[in-house]
Amino acid sequence: MKFTATQIAGILEGEIEGNPQIAVHKLSKIEEGEKGSLTFLANPKYTAYIYSTKASITIVNKDFVPEQTLSTTLIKVEDAYKSFSKLLAYYNQVKNNKIGIENPSYISGSAHYGEGFYLGAFSYLGENVKIGDNVKIYPNVFIGDNVNIGNDVIVFAGAKIYSETVIGNNCVIHGGAIIGADGFGFTPNANGEYSKVPQTGNVILEDNVDVGAGTTIDRATLGSTILRRGVKLDNQIQIAHNVEIGEHTAIAAQTGIAGSTKIGKNCLIGGQVGIVGHITIGDRVRIQAQSGIGRNIKSDEVLQGSPALNYGDFNKSYVHFKNLPKLVNQISTIQKKVEGEQNEQ
Repeated sequence: MKFTATQIAGILEGEIEGNPQIAVHKLSKIEEGEKGSLTFLANPKYTAYIYSTKASITIVNKDFVPEQTLSTTLIKVEDAYKSFSKLLAYYNQVKNNKIGIENPSYISGSAHYGEGFYLGAFSYLGENVKIGDNVKIYPNVFIGDNVNIGNDVIVFAGAKIYSETVIGNNCVIHGGAIIGADGFGFTPNANGEYSKVPQTGNVILEDNVDVGAGTTIDRATLGSTILRRGVKLDNQIQIAHNVEIGEHTAIAAQTGIAGSTKIGKNCLIGGQVGIVGHITIGDRVRIQAQSGIGRNIKSDEVLQGSPALNYGDFNKSYVHFKNLPKLVNQISTIQKKVEGEQNEQ
C-alpha cells in the first residue's frame, strides 16, 4: 500500500512542507528511516536524526523549526505522537480489511454472520454461532456452539473460543488465546482422588476488550466470568472461573488471578502478579510487578511485595532489609562490648 504526503496530511489534518506527491509504503524509526518510509519526531532527544534520516516523510509538531537543510518532507500536526498513533490505527484497519471465506473451513448450517466478514482457512464455526458486521477471523480459529460475537471484532490465528462465550463490539483476541475453557474445579474424595466439578457457566467480554496472545480465560462454574468494558489484558495471563474485572483495568503479562475474585475499575496490575481467589480489589488500585495479593484491597491503594504491603511501607522496609547484615554486625559488636564490661565487673 502506498500513500502520498497529500493523502497522509488529509488523514491527519496536517500541513505539508516539501513534496506533496512523494509516496511512502512502510513505517520506520527516525534513526532507521529509508527511502519510501514514513516516520515521526515527537521526543526532542531524537531531533538530530531528522537531519540525517532518509525517510521520505516525517511527521512533526507544528512548532518544529528546522535549523539545517532537510531531505525529508514534513507533515506538521498539533501532536506528532498522537497523529502517528492515529496513522498506525488507520494502517492496521486498511491492512486487516480482509473479506471472504477461505477454504477449507467449516461453517455450521445454523451459524450466522454479518457484512464484511472474513474467515481464514482451517477455521471452525459451531452450531448457532452469531457474528456481527466487519468481523475478521484468521486461520486456525475454533469457535464453539452458541458463541455470540459483536461488530468490528478481530480474532487472530489459532485462538480458541469455547461454547456459550459472549464477545462485545470492537474486541481484539490475539493468537493462541483460549476463552471459555473449564474452570479448575475439582473436589477430593476420601481416597485422595479428585472428581471434576462440571463447569456450566460462560465467559462474557464486554465492548473494547483486548486479550493478549496465549492468555486464558476460564468459564464460570455457575454464572459468568466477566471482563467489563475496556479491559486490556497482556500476553500469557490466567483468569480463573467466576473472576470479574472492572472497566478499563489493565493487566500486564504472566499475572494469575484465582477463582471468584472481583477486581474494580481503572486498576493497573503489573507483570507476574499473583492474586488469590475469593477476594475483592477496589477501584484505581496499583499493584507493582511480582507482588502477591492475599487479602481484600481498598480503592486507591498502591501495593508491592509478596505478601504485598503498602508501596511506601515496602520501600521503607526494603531499606532496612538491605542493611540487615550491617545491623547484625553492629548488634554483635555492641553485645560483645556489653559482655566484656560485665566480665570486668
